[in-house]
Amino acid sequence: MKLPYINRELSWLEFNQRVLSEGEREDLPLLERLKFLAITASNLDEFFQVRVGGLMLMRRSGRNRPDPSGMTPLKQIQAIRRRVQRMIADQYRLLGSELLPGLEKAGVRLMSVAELEATQSDQMASYFHASVEPLLTPLAIDPEGEPPHVPGLQLTIACKLTDEESGSNRFTLVPIPESLGRRIPVDVPDAGAAFVLIEDLVATHIGSLFPGEKLVATACFRVTRNGDIAVQEEDAIDLAGEMEEVLAARMISDTVRLELAMPAPRDLGNVIREVCRAETGEVYRINGPLALSSFMELAFINGFDHLRDRTWDPQPSPDISPTEPVFDAIAQRDLLLHHPYESFEPVLRMLDEAARDPDVLSIKQVLYRTAKNSRIIDALIRAAEHGKQVTVLVELKARFDEARNLDRAEELQRAGVQIVYGVKGLKTHAKICLIVRRENGVLRRYVHLGTGNYNESTARLYTDISLLTCRPEYGADASLFFNAVTGRSKLLRFQRIVPAPTAMKPRLLALIADEAERARQGEPARILAKINSLQDPEIIAALYDASKAGVEIKLNVRGICCLKTGTSKRSRNIEVVSIIDRYLEHSRIFYFHQGGDSRMFIASADWMGRNLDRRVELMVPVEERTAHRRLLKILETFFHDNTQAWRILPDGTSERLAPGKGEKAFRAQEHFHRRARRTAKAREHERAMRFEPHMPAEES
Repeated sequence: MKLPYINRELSWLEFNQRVLSEGEREDLPLLERLKFLAITASNLDEFFQVRVGGLMLMRRSGRNRPDPSGMTPLKQIQAIRRRVQRMIADQYRLLGSELLPGLEKAGVRLMSVAELEATQSDQMASYFHASVEPLLTPLAIDPEGEPPHVPGLQLTIACKLTDEESGSNRFTLVPIPESLGRRIPVDVPDAGAAFVLIEDLVATHIGSLFPGEKLVATACFRVTRNGDIAVQEEDAIDLAGEMEEVLAARMISDTVRLELAMPAPRDLGNVIREVCRAETGEVYRINGPLALSSFMELAFINGFDHLRDRTWDPQPSPDISPTEPVFDAIAQRDLLLHHPYESFEPVLRMLDEAARDPDVLSIKQVLYRTAKNSRIIDALIRAAEHGKQVTVLVELKARFDEARNLDRAEELQRAGVQIVYGVKGLKTHAKICLIVRRENGVLRRYVHLGTGNYNESTARLYTDISLLTCRPEYGADASLFFNAVTGRSKLLRFQRIVPAPTAMKPRLLALIADEAERARQGEPARILAKINSLQDPEIIAALYDASKAGVEIKLNVRGICCLKTGTSKRSRNIEVVSIIDRYLEHSRIFYFHQGGDSRMFIASADWMGRNLDRRVELMVPVEERTAHRRLLKILETFFHDNTQAWRILPDGTSERLAPGKGEKAFRAQEHFHRRARRTAKAREHERAMRFEPHMPAEES
């Protein structure tokens, strides 16, 4: 019997709609609302590059096999277009009817070149000729030749020109370099801020590039190309070289979306379509500025802090003093950190200290996505320069971070770091760092295991969990893991850690089945999980079976949820919520009641086929009792949220939860922030009150 299943792509679009709904909230500051709008646009860019790009490849290759929801690639593409059209209408209604008018009232004004006063217009003209025109490169369109290459995700102005002598028409394209930025400041007499968009400025003055010709019309457009191009690892001798070819191929790959700013003359629109080789169904006509993702920079404009949320600074962990060596703290107890409420600093300090510590002999680490100016990279380089054995697995297949990772790998290699480029046929998504230290003549292994990337920038924006431990069995498993991924042996014989793709899915299925059997025997049975996405059909089928058996199942799923809630028999005991708030929910935490002898895990993996079957991932049991209880409390807290939580409905859409009559408003992220502040303040007070006696000086 076919199981109820929500289409993955449509479920993701519903998630993006939830993000957009935050931008529609009138109780949020204006620049925060603009930020959410920009995020939805950036999300859509990647969605078209990867997910729509993949579906179009399937359709063009003749693959018509339906997905688990019963939709063929063509049906999915058609449904996506309908849903995206509605989302675009919501985005531009929000921008044009609410955000821009609200910002103008607050002193932040988007102006068109046409509405500038004479002195402002002269200022813009001077700026164009001095700072913009020299960087523009027109690309002629030869009706008989190959069309010019149009850069992906870059604003381009199409021009219709008439020769003043012959009267003949021609068309040309002018890509706008991203280095020019999107906003051009305009001098205004008051204390506010005003700007014009770069494409408006270029379109107004672009005629100067074509002496002897009359500029008849212009149109701004933006093309999105297929980013679902992967390296053919079976044939790859030099993986880094192959990856550079993949990056080059993406720049000229097929069009998956053409955004055309309206109004645009029909003949110019047709020329743009032909040049981009875009089918009718790939064209999106936009009544407003393109590339809303670039409006993110406006959300950080100086001088308008009152239009933003107050900052929530990460707090120091109460379990480690800022002056206490990290290795000493871990030697006493496991450290559990809840980011970004608790600072990522102990993880950074661990690597900084390891780089300087003469007793540290080796460091092994997986890097998936790193910050631009990464302290972690700096620490690894220093460690190698100090003669330590440093091995880093750099995942070159981290989509859209491939170029940065190539650069980082070369930088590390020059410093003497041993570099491994991932695992053949799989992405390595595990978050693990192993440090070996000599203590009293014996080697001791310190391990960091987490749910998030080694990226100090996103550690302030994403919610994640870190576990720092020196338990021997975890250290032994960490060594086995690195031996397997660097030596290409099998991920077997682990004592505690559960790896994918070999063991994680079977273990999860067994844990779910065990809860179901306990429920059938009349025992209390419960599953709580916090994940980013739920898509794997086998996991979903197991959850349905457990629900039918009477297991209480509560799922906190941020994004994709292909499980269909509300079906009378299969999912009557399953509750699914999604939290959308100022921080991106990124941590993965799993709880199984197990007859009272409960099991708690953190993981790098979501419950998706790609994570469980096609990636190297880690699921880590949290056994220390205090940490175990704390994680359970974190899981349960999300199901009390009635301000930022959404209930996932049977058709895959969602509804925002609200406090009931007489019920107090509760916001999970705010609760965690306040708790972290209170705990840090109490620990600081406790340390300040600690008496340290002066001891008499020793006699010489």
